Amino acid sequence: MNIKKWLQINTESLKGKRVAVTGSTGGIGRELCLYLGLLGASLVLLDRNFERSQAHKQSLCERFGDIEVTCIELNLEELYSAEKAVKRLKDLEIDIFIHNAGAYSIPRRKCESGYDNVFQINFATPYYMINELLPILRKRKGRVVAVGSIAHNYSKTDPCDIDFSSRKASSKVYGNAKRYLMFSLYELFKNEKEVSLAITHPGITFTNITAHYPKLIFAVIKHPMKIIFMKPKKASLSVLKGVFEATEYCRWIGPSIFDIWGMPKSKKLKTCNEDERNKIFHTANNVYMQCKKTINSKGEQL
Repeated sequence: MNIKKWLQINTESLKGKRVAVTGSTGGIGRELCLYLGLLGASLVLLDRNFERSQAHKQSLCERFGDIEVTCIELNLEELYSAEKAVKRLKDLEIDIFIHNAGAYSIPRRKCESGYDNVFQINFATPYYMINELLPILRKRKGRVVAVGSIAHNYSKTDPCDIDFSSRKASSKVYGNAKRYLMFSLYELFKNEKEVSLAITHPGITFTNITAHYPKLIFAVIKHPMKIIFMKPKKASLSVLKGVFEATEYCRWIGPSIFDIWGMPKSKKLKTCNEDERNKIFHTANNVYMQCKKTINSKGEQL
C-alpha cells in the first residue's frame, strides 16, 4: 500500500485540533508535522533550537497557507524550561501532545535533578510534562502519543542504578530511559478515563541510527543504510497512526515487519513482566516528585 492510500484509510481531518509536537525539526518530527498540517491541525512546535523551530514554522506556513503554528522553546535537559513550556501549553489548551523528541548518543552529564541527562531527556522530563498536562488534556478529551523504541528491550531496569549513569553503552542507557517512559505511561493511563494513550515507535530509521557514528564510518555505511532502513516519511506513519488509534495496555504501534520495516501495525508487548512494570511505575512517580522539587527550588532562587 502506498502512503497516499494509507492516509486515506487511516486518518481524518484534524481541523479544530491543536497538536503539540516535541522534536518537530528532526527527521521524524518534520515529516510528522507535514502530515498533521496536511490534515488541518494547528501546530505547537517544541524544540531546543528556537531558530530552527521558527524556520520550520515558516516552511509550514508557506506550504499550507493559513495554518496556525506556535513555537515554544523547550530544552528537555532543563526542568525549568519544561515548566515554562507546560504553562504555555496549558494556556493554548492543546488537544494532543506528541512526545517525539529524544537523544541517543550525546556527551553525558548530571542534570540539576541529579539524573543522567540521557535519562532526563528521554524519560524524566517528558514524564513530568505529561503528568502536568493531564488536567488540560482531560478537559479537551485529549490524547498523549509517546514515541518508544525497540531499544527498550536491550536490558532490564536496575533499581540500584535507575538512570544507568554507571553504564557506558549508549544503546542500553537510551533503552533504559525508553523502557521507563513506555511502561510508566502504560501504568499511568491504565485507569485513565478522559485521556487516551498511544505508544508508538518508528522502527530504525536512517536518521537516528547513524547520527552518533564517526564521520568516516558514516561515509562508508550511508548508502547501504538508506536502502535497509525506512526513510522518515514512512517511519513517521507509526506516530501519526497513534494520533488516531489509542493503544491498549502493553500494546504499541510500529512497523509490521520485525519492528523495523513496513506499514504501522499494533502489536502486543511481552518484554516487561508485571513485577517490573509495578517497580517502574513506583520509581517513575518518585522521579516525578523529584522533578517537581527541583523546579520549586529553582523557582525560589529566581
